[in-house]
Amino acid sequence: MRRLGSVSITIVTFNSGRFIRRCLESVLEQRYPKTEIIVIDNASTDGTADILDRFSDRVTVVFNDQNIGFAAAQNQAIAMSRTEWVLALNPDVLLMPGFIATLVAAGESDPGVGTVCGKLLRMSADFQLPSKPAFDSTGVYFTPTLRHFDRGAGQVDDGQYERCEYVFGATGAAALYRRDMIDHISIDGEFYDHDFFVYREDADVAWRAQLFGWTCLYVPFAQGYHVRTVRPANRKNVAPFINMHSVKNRFLLRIKNVTAALYLRHIFTISCRDLVVILGCLTHEFHSLRAFPAIIRMWRRQRAKRRYIMLGRRVSDEYMEQWFSFRPVSYPADAVSEKLLQAHGAVAG
Repeated sequence: MRRLGSVSITIVTFNSGRFIRRCLESVLEQRYPKTEIIVIDNASTDGTADILDRFSDRVTVVFNDQNIGFAAAQNQAIAMSRTEWVLALNPDVLLMPGFIATLVAAGESDPGVGTVCGKLLRMSADFQLPSKPAFDSTGVYFTPTLRHFDRGAGQVDDGQYERCEYVFGATGAAALYRRDMIDHISIDGEFYDHDFFVYREDADVAWRAQLFGWTCLYVPFAQGYHVRTVRPANRKNVAPFINMHSVKNRFLLRIKNVTAALYLRHIFTISCRDLVVILGCLTHEFHSLRAFPAIIRMWRRQRAKRRYIMLGRRVSDEYMEQWFSFRPVSYPADAVSEKLLQAHGAVAG
């Protein structure tokens, strides 16, 4: 049997006391022999540090003096790791048995795969599993308005996402990244872009990885549960600073990654959505107006990153355009499904 690669589980906490104990317990119960767990705490004040202290004999924990943002803290953890794969995990995720082993086996079945994601279902904030499972994410897709969504989000699981598929990208809640891809697409040592701080940084990684020729594989046999607190429909209940970063990062995504052909093809739908975003900031989400001075401050730095990305781009405009649709786009990975089903002692149907 082929040797499966080593894995680092990297988690960033910020006032995550409600979740982190159960999350870490589910990780430690994975029984995958070649793992290390690295937690970066971004100056929590809610007792998270006390909980993390209880795991100090099994988990590497770093306590930052200030909140440096999710992106920078994840990069901090990744830089500490030396494994062949990195599982970036949110503290509000609960992994089911075999999650890590299944994702790694799937990723190693195709050397072109840079990212692997499993089936995430929704659960309540007290980590109670629902009697009727509903999807949280089966991968990320982009629309012609340059919005990104989680496939299947909110839908009841009736067996509609039960085959391995190539998708655009993975939600940052639980994404397995190949070390070779991390090294390849990082810019000045940044895998996640520090300018994003929080929110949409996973979409930026997914877009950049596609441009550099890496694929993302969705594997339904790896299952987890996620407490989804930030959703497109509940902006009124989201912290203002997250909404501000959401607006800022919508435009940073474009500055860095969109090709001229893709932008011109969808300029009408993109502009219509931009108008909605800007009017929302002007009429009621006033805190998010701070996004626009921030974009100006970051403009030169983001343009430099764009030049680097476009010089390293390995795929055509036609390839990228196929991913941008108002309905989720995916492509079958039946060979991977068959291998994994056989490994689980099942018969591919």
